[in-house]
Amino acid sequence: MQDFFAKPPFNADPVHHKMKATPSYTFDFAVLGGGSAGYAAARTAHSLGLTTAVIDGADELGGLCILKGCMPSKSLIESANRTRAIRHAGQFGIHVGDITIDAPMIVERKRRLIGDFASYRQGQLDDGRFDLIRGRATLIDPHTFEITPRHGAAYEVSFATACLATGSVHSKIDLPGLESVDYWTSDDILEATEIPESAVVLGGGAIALEMACYLEGLGSKVTLIQRSEHLLTGSDVDVAEAAAAALRDRGMAVHTGTKLRSVERKENGMVVHYEHHGEPRTAHGERLLLALGRQPASAGLGAEEIGLVLDRGRVRCDSSMATHLPHIFAAGDLTGPHDVVHTAIAQGEAAAQNAAFRLGRVDAPVTVDYRLKLLGIFSDPEIAMVGLTEAEAAEEGREIITASYPFNDHGKSMIMGEDHGFVKMIADANTKELVGAAVVGPHAVDLIHEVVVALHFRCTAGEFLKIPHYHPTLSEIWTYPAEELAEA
Repeated sequence: MQDFFAKPPFNADPVHHKMKATPSYTFDFAVLGGGSAGYAAARTAHSLGLTTAVIDGADELGGLCILKGCMPSKSLIESANRTRAIRHAGQFGIHVGDITIDAPMIVERKRRLIGDFASYRQGQLDDGRFDLIRGRATLIDPHTFEITPRHGAAYEVSFATACLATGSVHSKIDLPGLESVDYWTSDDILEATEIPESAVVLGGGAIALEMACYLEGLGSKVTLIQRSEHLLTGSDVDVAEAAAAALRDRGMAVHTGTKLRSVERKENGMVVHYEHHGEPRTAHGERLLLALGRQPASAGLGAEEIGLVLDRGRVRCDSSMATHLPHIFAAGDLTGPHDVVHTAIAQGEAAAQNAAFRLGRVDAPVTVDYRLKLLGIFSDPEIAMVGLTEAEAAEEGREIITASYPFNDHGKSMIMGEDHGFVKMIADANTKELVGAAVVGPHAVDLIHEVVVALHFRCTAGEFLKIPHYHPTLSEIWTYPAEELAEA
C-alpha cells in the first residue's frame, strides 16, 4: 500500500474504457469520503477489480453515522429511555427512590462504544484493499483531485471514475443574536456532560425530536419550536399530530407554525423571540439547541466549477447515481434524497457497479430503487415510515385507501403502558397492494420492518393477513388495518 501521507502517488497502469482516448489515470475509481456511502463504494469497486482510492481529510475516520449521527445519538437516547422507564415504574407496582443522573458517565459510555465502532471502520479502510489518502480534496478538473495533506505540499490524484460521498454538516440559520450566544449544535450535544434544567430546541425533524426526547428523558424541561405548521415536514399530518400530542403529554412544550425573530442571553439563560401565527412570544431555557437538520457538505468541493449541478447544495444525480458528468457519481447525504445509512450504502454500491460498467469491467449497469424508502426516528414514542405517504400518493395521482389502529386499544401495548400513537397502512385502491405504512408508538422502528418485507414482495392486504401473528405481541396490531383494507 502506498504511503500517500508522506509523498505524492505515482501513476498506475492505464485504464482501458469506452472512450476515444485511453489516458493514464492514477486510479480506476476514486472515492471522496470514508463514511457509510464511501466505504460501500470502495469495497464494491475493489471486489469488481478496480484500482481504488479512498480520500478523507477528516480529523477522525469513520463517517457521520458512527462519529456524529446514528450511533452516538442512540447511545445517549438509550440512557434517557432507561431513565424514563424508571420514572414511570410506579404504574407497574415498582417504587423507586430518587434518580441520580451521571451525565459524564453517559457520555463516557457513548465515547467507548463509538471508539470501538470507529476503530473497526478505520481498520476496514486501512486493510490494504484500496489506497487510503489522508487529506482535503478539491476537484480541479473532471478527472483530477488536488489533495491538501495535513503536512507537506499539495499534489494531484487523477481518476477514470469517481464517487463523491462527503456527507453533511449541521444546518445553520441567519437568526439575529444567534452567533453571540453559546448555543449547542447537534454535534455539540453529543459531547455535553451536563443536563440542563431547561432547554429550547429549534427544529422539528428527526434530530430535533430525538435530542429533545433525550433531554426530557433525563429531566430537562424542554420547549420545541418548529417553523413549519407541523413536525416532521414531509410526513403525513396525522403522523405529525400524533407525535406532537405524545410529546406534549410527556410534558414537553411543542410550538409549530412559528417565525423565529431573535435570540439573546440573559442572566437566567437563553431567550428565543418568535411569532406564532403573528403573535409575539418568547421561550426561555438554560440551554439552546440548534437542531434544524443537516445540509450537504458540498462547499469547497469544486463541483460546480467542473460542471456538476447542485440543487440547494445537493449534487444532482440520476437513478444510477451518475452526475451531469457521467464518469463522476455521488452517494449518501451529499446527494440525498433520503439521508439514511442503508440508502447511502445502496447508492455507494450502485455507483461503484456503474463505474465498473463504464470502464467495461461488468456487463450491466444498476439503478437505485427508492420504492421502499424507510425512515425511523428514535424519539419517545418512536416514529417510522416506509413507502409512500398519503401526500406523495396524491402528488402522483394514485388512488389509495388507508386504515389505522391506535395503540391505546391494543392488548400488548396497553400491558406495556404504551398508549400513544397508532399504526397506518396505505394500499392501492384497486389492487389492495400495500404501498406504504407509518407507525407512531412503542418500538416503531422495529415494527415497520414487517411492512417493509410485505412491500418488498408487493403483498396485498389480503395476503398480509395470511401471515400468522403471535398473541399478544406488538406486531399483531398490523392485522387490524390490514383486515380493514382487505374488506374495503
